[in-house]
Amino acid sequence: MSLIYSFPPVVDERSRVLIAGTAPSVKSLEYGQFYGHPQNYFWRILYGLFHESTPGQEGYPPPDSIYENRLAFLREHRLAVWDVIHSCEREGSLDANIKEETPNDFPGLLERYPGIRAIAFNGSKAYDTFRKAFGGHPSLQHIEKIKLPSSSPIPTKHMRSLEDRINAWRVIVPFASDR
Repeated sequence: MSLIYSFPPVVDERSRVLIAGTAPSVKSLEYGQFYGHPQNYFWRILYGLFHESTPGQEGYPPPDSIYENRLAFLREHRLAVWDVIHSCEREGSLDANIKEETPNDFPGLLERYPGIRAIAFNGSKAYDTFRKAFGGHPSLQHIEKIKLPSSSPIPTKHMRSLEDRINAWRVIVPFASDR
């Protein structure tokens, strides 16, 4: 078992939606990046959600190859990203292997960034861990909580493709608007 820690949040005063994962994967830790594994759909989902079609262009644009530009894309679209788990023990990258988790300080973060109106959970484990740690927390009652399918590329009964995930994640777009 390895002890792992989450990255600091990527958030600013313009953030409206906080996308919450569980904990960094082995590849993400190796690269020092949120969703660093190139096969994970996370960045492709986000670029697909905010894609403006160009005549003659097929499909969705690929995410920028430069990590700092991907983070700028997040901020530009009023998104933030963080993990529910501050630290845990885990062998490998599977959420099912997470043990001894300690949550991040979501109440504190949301107090510092009051413009966040929704937390979108990247998968069931992130959602369930958050509910266990903060389910009845009074300062979080006004925040919309959205459980999304995981950005993992592993097919499930209802999520077979990138397109399926993009369609499921569209629910966060209205929350990211600057209304």
